Amino acid sequence: MLNPTYFLDGLVTNNETIVREIYRESFQNVVSFVLKNKGYQEDAEDVFQKALLQIAVRYKKEKFEIKNTFESYLFVVCRNLWRRELNKQKNKVTIEGLSELKDDKDDIALSLLEQKRWELFNDCLEQISENCKQILKHYFAKIPYAKIAEQLNYNSENVVRQRVFKCKSKLKDLVNKDKRFSSLTRL
Repeated sequence: MLNPTYFLDGLVTNNETIVREIYRESFQNVVSFVLKNKGYQEDAEDVFQKALLQIAVRYKKEKFEIKNTFESYLFVVCRNLWRRELNKQKNKVTIEGLSELKDDKDDIALSLLEQKRWELFNDCLEQISENCKQILKHYFAKIPYAKIAEQLNYNSENVVRQRVFKCKSKLKDLVNKDKRFSSLTRL
């Protein structure tokens, strides 16, 4: 497994070999995700390109560290961009004969802000106990409390509710205390 900095540097310098390697390793997963989520091949291509551009611009501006693999980081960026696109499409209102041109700068800025929020959330999630991580993983996956109690060997749903509340509170406190939080609250 290569160091994520290898890919980041390759993107910034527009190294053709590295960019091809990124496409070879990561593009098909993004295509599969977009196709499974109401998209087309062209949508996946657009999202992938936007993600690469966003990552390159951000890395050029502020060197950041990727804690997992580059492929998983890129996939999360693409997933967030595609979800944002789906939400935009859902909220579009069509008026015959009227069309407003939208500046992509706002969309890129919002996408970058969302990515930084996601990173903050994951960093804070890593700081809580293993037990809390498990409970919240199940909770965020929308698994019913009864099923969580059964899977994690808790006595009742009420115990699970209490643990979820405490773990969410711990996570929220960590996020709020992080020095990055105040800069990520608004665009």
